[in-house]
Amino acid sequence: MARGTAFLGCEVAILGGAMSWVSERNLVAAISNAGGFGLIACGAMTADLLDAEIAGTKALTDRPFGVNLITMHPDLFDLIAVCAKHKVGHVVLAGGLPPRGSLEAIRESGAKVVCFAPALAMAKKLIRSGVDALVIEGMEAGGHIGPVATSVLAQEILPEVANEVPVFVAGGIGRGEAIAAYLEMGAAGVQLGSRFVCATESIAHPNFKRAFIRASARDAITSVQIDPRLPVIPVRALKNASTELFTAKQREVAQQLDEGRIEMAEAQLQIERYWAGALRRAVIDGDVEHGSVMAGQSVGMVKAEEPVAAIIAALTAEAEAALAARHPR
Repeated sequence: MARGTAFLGCEVAILGGAMSWVSERNLVAAISNAGGFGLIACGAMTADLLDAEIAGTKALTDRPFGVNLITMHPDLFDLIAVCAKHKVGHVVLAGGLPPRGSLEAIRESGAKVVCFAPALAMAKKLIRSGVDALVIEGMEAGGHIGPVATSVLAQEILPEVANEVPVFVAGGIGRGEAIAAYLEMGAAGVQLGSRFVCATESIAHPNFKRAFIRASARDAITSVQIDPRLPVIPVRALKNASTELFTAKQREVAQQLDEGRIEMAEAQLQIERYWAGALRRAVIDGDVEHGSVMAGQSVGMVKAEEPVAAIIAALTAEAEAALAARHPR
């Protein structure tokens, strides 16, 4: 992990996956204070909200943390300026190819740029464009996902690009043995989201945490796209009544497209706003039946509420034991 920790400036190269409403100041600071690397999930935040969130996080930790921005956010450049104002050291761009000028804007502030690469061709393209590190995330992850499994992406991408930039592996990681395996394959570190949802420091509603603790891997299913003209990135979440509500929302937006009442960009933005609202209902209000309980397949390994420091210590101990067993001195 030395390469990952050197790049991030932390003790353990474990990134806290950016989860809207969950990855806010309390959890982010706790992950960084425990030696990992917290990431604020900007999601649909305005520039003012992000400004307050970064300031709030700084009040809780003096250790490095980063900010995850969505590339399709209409105010992306304003959000980048907020990160620059606060001298955020690492900005993670998620949700597609970075728009023209965004990488340069982040680098001008002195921050490192980390991007998601869902395929080898994209990884190579991003490296050519000058990103400092990559996250490769498989379909086992929670929230918005791509179509390929983590283990396949790791085999495909790590041998090709791990020597060029640090690569962090994400999706379905719940124990240290898996971390050890990806490190041996050339990863510089890992990113975990679901494992931190039930942290003591997480502000997620008790109902949300209970849903996680009760769930098994097979309960975390992907959403279905009903209209090919409305490309919807699949979302992995625990099965509940909101699964049907999303289908209804897609039909409604597709009809608006049909009738020429909205453009495609607005249609996709409406879908994004739907997810932000549905997630808030579950995480903050505790409505785990009609809200979206976004969870990765590693949710089955979340057994109890425990402090972030205990989670990171357990993952690290498991990884160290696995590596020691494979490489006895």
